[in-house]
Amino acid sequence: MSRELPTSLLMFIAHRTAENRIYEAVTAQGYDDVTIAQSRLLMGIDETGTRVSVLADRAQVAKQTATALVDRLETAGYVERVPDATDGRARLVRLTPRAKEAIPIARAEEQRIEEEWEAHLGTRRMQQLREALTMLRQITDPYLES
Repeated sequence: MSRELPTSLLMFIAHRTAENRIYEAVTAQGYDDVTIAQSRLLMGIDETGTRVSVLADRAQVAKQTATALVDRLETAGYVERVPDATDGRARLVRLTPRAKEAIPIARAEEQRIEEEWEAHLGTRRMQQLREALTMLRQITDPYLES
């Protein structure tokens, strides 16, 4: 008899599937010079830019790894480093127009996934899932702004 999987693992499986589908949709549209590891870093960049140390934390990689990934993304034209207006010594990583072109592709695949999940679970359960995960975010997301 197999054991009942923990909720965290069930969420990870769903997340991994969604992440892979979004990555495949973007690469299929010609943005195929980005690795999955680089895409995870890209997902963590705020609209106004983000420090490498924060990106490393969000992607759960070492700062040196994040720096190397940012270097490759910069060479490929997806990000740029700009001065941090709040700290003259620091630099922010910001998306370039090339990276921003891929966002609608990712969002469209996210929408398809949401629609498939809702068709499978039903509208009420999907709403309950979203509400429950939003509530969990309050105690699990270190970057949630109050």
